[in-house]
Amino acid sequence: MSVVSEQLPSTTRHPLARGPLHRLLASGGGQSVDLQTFFEHVRGLAAVLPSGQHAVNLCDDRYRFLVAFCAVALRGQVNLLPSSRAHAVVADVQQRYPQTYCLGDDAQQPLPPGGFLLPAVLPRLAGETPTLGEDQLVAIGFTSGSTGTPCANSKTWGSFLASTAQNLQALRSLWGDAQPALVATVPSQHMYGMEMAVLMPLLAPATLQAGRPFFPQDVALALAEVSAPRVLITTPVHLKALVESGVQLPPLAGIVTATAPLAQELAAAAEQAFATEVREMFGSTETCIFARRRTALETAWTLLPGVRLEPQPDGTRVHAAHLAAPVVLADLVELLPDERFVLRGRRADLLEIAGKRASLGDLTRKLQAVPGVVDAVVVQLAPEPGHAVGRIAALVVAPDREEAEILRDLRELMDPVFLPRPLRKVAVLPRNDTGKLPRDAVLALLRH
Repeated sequence: MSVVSEQLPSTTRHPLARGPLHRLLASGGGQSVDLQTFFEHVRGLAAVLPSGQHAVNLCDDRYRFLVAFCAVALRGQVNLLPSSRAHAVVADVQQRYPQTYCLGDDAQQPLPPGGFLLPAVLPRLAGETPTLGEDQLVAIGFTSGSTGTPCANSKTWGSFLASTAQNLQALRSLWGDAQPALVATVPSQHMYGMEMAVLMPLLAPATLQAGRPFFPQDVALALAEVSAPRVLITTPVHLKALVESGVQLPPLAGIVTATAPLAQELAAAAEQAFATEVREMFGSTETCIFARRRTALETAWTLLPGVRLEPQPDGTRVHAAHLAAPVVLADLVELLPDERFVLRGRRADLLEIAGKRASLGDLTRKLQAVPGVVDAVVVQLAPEPGHAVGRIAALVVAPDREEAEILRDLRELMDPVFLPRPLRKVAVLPRNDTGKLPRDAVLALLRH
């Protein structure tokens, strides 16, 4: 039996993973997988995948996600990475791309018609080291929709090789020459999860913890399953839960976080609680990671090697070796010496009402600072008929406070013209798996 390839790029080819065949690629959950076994699983699964051009990978087990991702690419198909595994989001992606099937690993979670359920025992097929073409399109990632309609971003194997090399340079000082074990709370479908918990184990090399822990005690157990040096790949939302839980974690070489701004106070609290360094990464689905900082000690970001920023009136143009063409982001930056920069917000977040200025990000931080507020977000609504400026509105999680009390406290923190009306209490904000807030979900709650 041989693996059927549906596209054969005539470019330079690179191995699917690096390191000796006996190196430990994945562990945890009662399994321990070396690189040779992984290659056999990838070849075996690629040989039995359905025909098609695209595949939506909905696997929950992180090792099975990794095998499926690589098998799809080896088959010559393209991985589609929606921002969420919600049925409506997946259905939208399927409609946008022809010959798309879904694959998953949980028999209790029905797949759409034509879906492919991974066998309980992964098939194995011997052969040569799998390789992929440098220019081969292996994935299309979708933005979260936190600022509007999700956008598609194509990724070649060569671009992933280049961006992973940069990420390795940015993080290697956390663990030195040893092979780290990575425990991740972020979903693999998200580009940050893809970079840290899929590509890093393949190309760093590193060992992947196969589960997907969510609650603090689950994170502690997952970390205990792997050997030092341990690196926790997480988000500010999960990191806050860990700090507030008081859970004891095994010794960590470092904590890596991204997907949303990390408060300096939280970064410092995490470093103290877990006796390690918290390194925040900055990037996007469009650009992948391109900067880092130690948030507990610094506010400026340091660019990764080979990255250059070019400020624009409405954002910033990003130049990098892993980008086929420069990418313009909505973030406004101020360049500093020594390849550093500070963020100044987004043009779309800047407000000007009655001659006064503010930003949605700063207003959100002020609302979150009100005593008794557990979580909150401030948004600007679309202008009503006959009005030039949209109203400011907010959702807030504050079980022990009344809306009127919160507004009263807010008056001490912000100009009255920016007070959110309506300000609506909810049980929980509609954050996705990475802690982001899709705008349509926020607006839906405000309408009810």
